[in-house]
Amino acid sequence: MKKNILLVDDERWVRAALKWTLNRLNLPLHVVHESENGLEALDWIKQNDVDLVLTDIRMPIMDGLSFVKELSQLKKEQDVIVISVHDEFQFVQQALRTGVTDYLLKPVEENELKVCLEKWLDNESKEKSKGNIPCMGDETLPSSTIEKVLQYIEKTPLDQITLKDAAENVHMNPSYLSQLFKQQLNKKFVDYITDLRIEESKRLLLLTTLRMSEIAERVGYSDLAYFSNNFKRIMGCSPSAFRKSAI
Repeated sequence: MKKNILLVDDERWVRAALKWTLNRLNLPLHVVHESENGLEALDWIKQNDVDLVLTDIRMPIMDGLSFVKELSQLKKEQDVIVISVHDEFQFVQQALRTGVTDYLLKPVEENELKVCLEKWLDNESKEKSKGNIPCMGDETLPSSTIEKVLQYIEKTPLDQITLKDAAENVHMNPSYLSQLFKQQLNKKFVDYITDLRIEESKRLLLLTTLRMSEIAERVGYSDLAYFSNNFKRIMGCSPSAFRKSAI
């Protein structure tokens, strides 16, 4: 049985592109209605039932945030996925706190849309088998995402960790993950990894007789000079001086 979707976006071509992409995905989903703004969508939803709402954040008359807040007052049982651009991170966070299920970034890539919707359908299926109404997308969503990223970092060798792979691991846009990481941990992804690399290099300098180039490669630096400069910037001395100081 197909799930019904409501598309909400003030640009007709965006709605058309989304609808076309949804049809290409060949998922059990059907766009049952389209609205140009939150107010129009709200009026329609008061009289109709829908399983999922895909809504833009920036729209005239009633924007996506106001729409989501008003929608939560209706006590209806639909999920919401918001669509935003890169510089609207703070708005997406607000939306997540009001009960939004997930988010997508413009321009919406076909693969990202597919992953997002398959995840939603999978959750729907699991909740249905439990006989419960889904309750997702609250304040725990950003933190749980970061927890998964930290797990990826922990199990991945330092020389293989990349922001792109971390983002793919949690089905997220790399740029968006970078912003989320900074918001949740108060530290940039690249700085977090750099700290881990320097800590591991200190351990190797103290406990092994590996050459500098070998240590640099093990912790993820293909360029020895870049490794030495980074180490000195953070530790205040070169790797070789650090090793000698411990003898």
